[in-house]
Amino acid sequence: MHIISLSRLKYLAMGLLAIGALSAYKQSSPNSGPVKFKQILGADISFIPQLESEGRKFYDNGVSKDPFQLLKDHGFNYVRLRIFNNPKADSGYSAKGYCGLEDTKKMALRIKAAGMGFLLDFHYSDTWADPGKQYKPAAWKALSNQQLQDSIKAFTELTLKALKKQGTLPDMVQVGNEINHGILWPDGRLKNLDTLAGFLKAGVSGVRAVSGNIRIMLHIACGGQNAESRFFLDNMIKRGVNFDIIGESYYPEWHGTPDSLKKNLTDLNTRYKQDVMVAEYSQHKREVNDIALSLPGNKVKGTFIWEPFSWGETFVDKQGNTNEHIKTYTNISKDYHISQ
Repeated sequence: MHIISLSRLKYLAMGLLAIGALSAYKQSSPNSGPVKFKQILGADISFIPQLESEGRKFYDNGVSKDPFQLLKDHGFNYVRLRIFNNPKADSGYSAKGYCGLEDTKKMALRIKAAGMGFLLDFHYSDTWADPGKQYKPAAWKALSNQQLQDSIKAFTELTLKALKKQGTLPDMVQVGNEINHGILWPDGRLKNLDTLAGFLKAGVSGVRAVSGNIRIMLHIACGGQNAESRFFLDNMIKRGVNFDIIGESYYPEWHGTPDSLKKNLTDLNTRYKQDVMVAEYSQHKREVNDIALSLPGNKVKGTFIWEPFSWGETFVDKQGNTNEHIKTYTNISKDYHISQ
């Protein structure tokens, strides 16, 4: 039995301030079992609560629709949400708490009510985490390596328990966002491979402590970079990080042509046992989906477009009316027989 010292418990408690007192509740089973699709057509729509608070509404052929229903009507079957440790912290993501636990719980209820799959993306930060920045949560800044591992596991576990309590357990979880340069800098930078692997294993352990049915994704931003992808994956696998899905971001200004994406995903799909997906993209909508959904073999395949109601080539105009971009997905859904 592993005994945690009083000193470590003190620091662990500091690390958990971001999610509040979540330990006192009765566990309950999810309202529905895990969603299982062989092909995923997903969207990250984490900005929706902010857009709705600003009075934004969405219309499909002149009919006002909830954004979840609008996505479903055009073939989508999965929603991705990002979550920060404490978005209200100084220099945090949102003083109003957007993409914090309570906001995530409300959005998760809407996902499950729509009958869609749910991917939860842990940033392990109070604000944006990506290849250029992986800032520690403010409450974790003074923690040691072991205390950081304890806090990652506890934050992950308690967040998922809170979602499980209301019957909205995610079907899939990312332990970190675009983590090819590491997480929790400077400790977990990529050059510190053992430390980084320890942090990721702590996140995986937090997920597994709640459910063995949740599929775990490692999300890297190397869509067209095969050597970089393999270096990261090989080193994490070598160090015992257990996961189910390889997720890649693809933005052509950083990750090359669609052909480079195809070559990379095809190699990863053949080389590793894990499923391979595009976890973020916006441009080349048809091409990206043709590549991802046509990978050989009988693995789960899919994509998640990033914030299509508000960023990049959006699905709606400034008045909230659907445009030609979303109609692309109606055709993709039909062509690849996407189930819902």
